Amino acid sequence: VLCANLYFPFGQTADGKALLASFLQKHVSSAIKSVDDLHLEYAEAGDLSPEKLLGESGGSRGSGQTSPDLAFHVNGGTGLILIENKLTEHSFYRCSARTKKNDEGRPANPDPERCKGIKGVLAQHQKQCHQYFWGRKYWDILRPVMNTTAMGTLTRCPAATAGYQLFRQQALAEGIAQGKRSDGTQYDFVHSCVALDDRNVTLKRCLKRTGITDLESGWSALFNDQAQAHFKVFTHQDWVAWVRANSAPAIWQSWLDYVEARYGY
Repeated sequence: VLCANLYFPFGQTADGKALLASFLQKHVSSAIKSVDDLHLEYAEAGDLSPEKLLGESGGSRGSGQTSPDLAFHVNGGTGLILIENKLTEHSFYRCSARTKKNDEGRPANPDPERCKGIKGVLAQHQKQCHQYFWGRKYWDILRPVMNTTAMGTLTRCPAATAGYQLFRQQALAEGIAQGKRSDGTQYDFVHSCVALDDRNVTLKRCLKRTGITDLESGWSALFNDQAQAHFKVFTHQDWVAWVRANSAPAIWQSWLDYVEARYGY
């Protein structure tokens, strides 16, 4: 609901899209010139769908597959921004494959503790990652663009106990950036982002036990110069402050009053 309240209205008008574009240009990438479309629970079709790209069979948009809460097509549809939106959540959750329960098509993990041996996973994710046995392709996509030195300093797989959603969205962004759309073209750039409440210190520190103390710089450091999808973090407070400073009061004042009363922004 917060995601819809904060961002969806601005995708409906030219003025709103211009505000989004200027904000994303400052907080995500200077290459962003325009926002063309806004999507909630985003999923591509065809070869870039979560089912084909990530091996997430049996799910649907927004349920059982990696569908970013918010996405923007920018620069005439040549760029894509994927965003995981958070408010009160304590983490990006533990990996679903660290389970001791059998499910149809998804057998139990015989040894969840192996997730804490990051060097073993890096060396042979095909044998050490249970998601791989489930047909998931996250490691297949990300392993070639990993900074093995930075990864080697971690205490566990970055998805294991608190970074599962980040890992999946990073794999989705990287796979989309490397792949071709149905018309045969590629995106000029794809970014994976997190939008969070600046007061949520627990979330910002949730990867500390994994070995990542700063969310943006620590997560970004896990991937090398060959990675095409880059990672950014911004806060909901950043966005509301941007609207307050850069919009015409007659257009957005009632929205500003609402988010201040409801969320304290």
